[in-house]
Amino acid sequence: MKMKRKWILWLLAFLILLPSAYLLYTYQSIKSTADQIYEERKPSPVLPTFVQDRKAIQIGDNNKNIKEADPFTVLVLGVDQRPYDRGRSDVMILMAVNPLKGSVLLFNIPRDTRTDIVGHGTVDKINHAYAFGGVEMSVSSVENFLQFPIDYYIKVDMEGFSSIVDSLGGVTVNNGMRFEYAGYNFDQGVLDLNGEEALAFSRMRFEDPKGDLGRNTRQREVLKGILHKLLRVTTVFKLESLLDNIGNSVRTDISFEEMKVFVTEYRQKLKTVEQVEIAGHGQKINGIWYYIVDEKEREDITSTLKTYME
Repeated sequence: MKMKRKWILWLLAFLILLPSAYLLYTYQSIKSTADQIYEERKPSPVLPTFVQDRKAIQIGDNNKNIKEADPFTVLVLGVDQRPYDRGRSDVMILMAVNPLKGSVLLFNIPRDTRTDIVGHGTVDKINHAYAFGGVEMSVSSVENFLQFPIDYYIKVDMEGFSSIVDSLGGVTVNNGMRFEYAGYNFDQGVLDLNGEEALAFSRMRFEDPKGDLGRNTRQREVLKGILHKLLRVTTVFKLESLLDNIGNSVRTDISFEEMKVFVTEYRQKLKTVEQVEIAGHGQKINGIWYYIVDEKEREDITSTLKTYME
């Protein structure tokens, strides 16, 4: 009888410890992948004063603090990597996250926008900043263009983008026009897309009457679909699978500690995704086509951001 009780106790101990051990293993696996994709952003030597003075939401070991429901901004860079250079950021989307308002604001910075390239001393298309100086120059140029600070960045290799979408089980988008591209047919209306379809959907440009602006709208639709899926990631198992899939395709300066806070404190507060568009016009200067955003429009976008982040 004593031997039987002993075996029962061992069995109970095993059943209790096994899930704990698995959760610990899963936690360590998630942390390892989060550390792998973490890439600290170097401070720009040419930062506007308003960026230097602003205290971004930050936590960790560097005397950083985070308040519950602090708003923050994220610049998403979709990069086509090339064999012999770092490529260009053909996707530039700003996400303004405000849990107090329960929403995320999305808008593209059109890739051909003519602006100062901070740290390079030139006026050029804003997507060239990445080719000249990587993430740091891209972020600094966007901050200068918007006159608003960027707290974080997420850089996505577009070739690995489809695996990210597939790891989430696909995305749902609302397509404003029917078109064919890269062997896929996209009907008008609500569509469920897998990774390869989402990549093709977000890349079509020349057949769209709105050109790059139409593509920007589709890119935001895909990101909106991804956000909706991410906000429903409720288990560590899904998070582990997602991080495994993005390990080789994503780099970010969002640390593992910050990810944990965003998942535990922010996810349930965010209910809606709003979208705006930067207005401008096309113009050739010295034979090169640019997207021109006038000063009034830039001021309006900056004002919108400031109001949204209050």
